[in-house]
Amino acid sequence: MAKLVKIFFWGLLISFAGSLPLGTMNVASIQITVRDGVQAALIYSFGSMFVEIFYVRIIVEAMGWVFRRTKVFRILGWITIFILLCMAVGSFTAAIQMSGLGNALPPFSKNHFVYGVLLSALNPLHFVFWFGWSTVLLNKGILVADRLHYNLYVAGIGTGTICGFLVFIFGGNYVVAAMEDKQYLLNWIIGVVLVATAVIQIWKTLKVPSFVNSKDL
Repeated sequence: MAKLVKIFFWGLLISFAGSLPLGTMNVASIQITVRDGVQAALIYSFGSMFVEIFYVRIIVEAMGWVFRRTKVFRILGWITIFILLCMAVGSFTAAIQMSGLGNALPPFSKNHFVYGVLLSALNPLHFVFWFGWSTVLLNKGILVADRLHYNLYVAGIGTGTICGFLVFIFGGNYVVAAMEDKQYLLNWIIGVVLVATAVIQIWKTLKVPSFVNSKDL
């Protein structure tokens, strides 16, 4: 029983820590919170989480086959770069127009669950991040190759992902409320972060996928 609890908490801890660096999906969760409220951001977060745990389940069942598909990683990488740059343009436009933080989001993001699914599905770093960590845990004997361990591992990952989103949903909402009359500055900051993230993603897309420390760059 202790081993089963251990693998659940390993999945939770790794997922939570990997969710904390500022990236595409957690920035979007802040923007959705500002525009549509906490409930909408939670729905978006669950959409993102479901795709992530689906990917992890594929990875642990077929690690070799998945990771050999480098062309798929590169295609998803370029799509992610395009989305990052579109979001950055939206943030800069909102900043120039002195608009609120939520106005940088595209119109179709009002379908919160689908938007979460889309951004998460197009993030190739899910594969890289979880392939790396799953390999480490298997090699150390923490994760055992059986269905019960895999299910608890995935459950822990889903829990950690939601906890990470909650930090941005409630923490970001607090920051935005404190800067209510200066949200355009946050749009500038987020736009710069997204451009920097796109540059990092270009570098990662041009090289063979390797282990990284954040699942959302």
